[in-house]
Amino acid sequence: MKNWDNHLDLLIRARTPLIWIRSGEEERVEVLLEQAAQRLAPRRLAVWDFIKGLKGVINSEGLGARQPMIVLEWLQKLESKSPTILLVKDFHRFCEDPGISRMLKNLSAQLRNKPHNIVLCSGPWTPPNDLEDSLTILDLPLPQEPEIRGLLSNIADASGTPLKGSVLEELTHACSGLTEARVRKVAARALAQRGQMGLEDLAEVLEEKRQTIARSEVLEYCVTNASPSDIGGLDALKNWLDQRHQAFSDEARNFGLPLPRGVLLVGPQGTGKSLTAKAIAHSWSMPLLRLDVGRLFAGLVGASEARTRETIQRAEAMAPCVLWIDEIDKGFGGDARSDGGTSQRVLANVLTWMAEKTSAVFVVATANGVERLPGELLRKGRFDEIFLLDLPSNEERFSILKLHIQQRRPNLDIPLGAVVDRSEGFSGAELEQTVIEGMHLAFAEKRELLETDLILAASQLVPLSRTAKEQLDSLKAWASSGRARPASLGLSNLLGPK
Repeated sequence: MKNWDNHLDLLIRARTPLIWIRSGEEERVEVLLEQAAQRLAPRRLAVWDFIKGLKGVINSEGLGARQPMIVLEWLQKLESKSPTILLVKDFHRFCEDPGISRMLKNLSAQLRNKPHNIVLCSGPWTPPNDLEDSLTILDLPLPQEPEIRGLLSNIADASGTPLKGSVLEELTHACSGLTEARVRKVAARALAQRGQMGLEDLAEVLEEKRQTIARSEVLEYCVTNASPSDIGGLDALKNWLDQRHQAFSDEARNFGLPLPRGVLLVGPQGTGKSLTAKAIAHSWSMPLLRLDVGRLFAGLVGASEARTRETIQRAEAMAPCVLWIDEIDKGFGGDARSDGGTSQRVLANVLTWMAEKTSAVFVVATANGVERLPGELLRKGRFDEIFLLDLPSNEERFSILKLHIQQRRPNLDIPLGAVVDRSEGFSGAELEQTVIEGMHLAFAEKRELLETDLILAASQLVPLSRTAKEQLDSLKAWASSGRARPASLGLSNLLGPK
């Protein structure tokens, strides 16, 4: 925030007449302006709103209540010996009025010779065309970690139960991406329920983040309880993810490691790509945001690019988080000529952000094939690594079958050797369906599940490895050239050295 404060001070000292701070955090803006007035003394802060009128100026309290023109006339007549920063709340609602608009334009010229500034504070707003050139826009970022840490610490100290260093640090990381008002709301609920704040409030923080994302048309907040133990096999990928998780710590920053960028998971349908994305978020205690690429491409010219920028801003505001781009090959693998180049422009924005981002947003992209993926997406620097999730080996099929049986029939122990032999070429999803179909056969006869039920179910299922053999062979050939790492340890020898 230091750079932002410096920028604000510079605008005020430079006698910038009309400053629009783009933010819905009115209370925070007022505090920041009060601090700026103290730094730039003898300036003072005056605040106006439609109901209460003017406050902060002796002998003028309540001036201009329900009369926005009056407060502008007051500032126009104010002498230079009383330099004033005037914060006008909700004033954007009055700017369509011809008289207000004309007065603001007059003031934008007159205040260049006086040490007064008008500050408008609002969220999204499209200013009238004749005011655009008069406004100087200053975006207020969400509270940074030092601000959040100080806020939580002050609230905890005031409640009489100071937070331990480790708890304060974890809550600070979790609250990153929330407005100051929402952080206060989480703290107030914690104090009302238990009389103190603690790690138990992490669930409340995630709920606040879910509420924030719920207003987005493109991002979806996914609630998941999946964990790496729910995934059979993929040991090489799991080991790699454990290493990357450690790289989010403060110790990693002190060691000189950059924040992890993300991973691209490529493989046929049903090999656990989506489940892996969910397991990463849950096991790392991060919110999972699913990006619907199709919704990025809105109908209006330029709307897709605007939505992309908004999506990136929302994801970065939620950091640390996992951004899941599902089936990225379908979203960015089309012909640019068919949409006027919109998909290419959107892709360029996404790629630039992925290459240059410094936020703790871990991107997990999934793709069923690579033939439609643009080459620039596969270049090093976009993702930390590309993994091939191939069809499971014998050992992995055994662990997947056992996992699904244990989830549904916890106390059942049946031999699986014959089923493993007869399910060669099955994906993880097809093995799960084999277990479910076998259970249907057993339940119809009112008896326990048997190995013969699973064998019969496997014999009736035609796996994708037979119906799309050419596509899978092409994917393996691409990976074997060293462009992707095998997600399973057993595949390393098959694919050769990277």
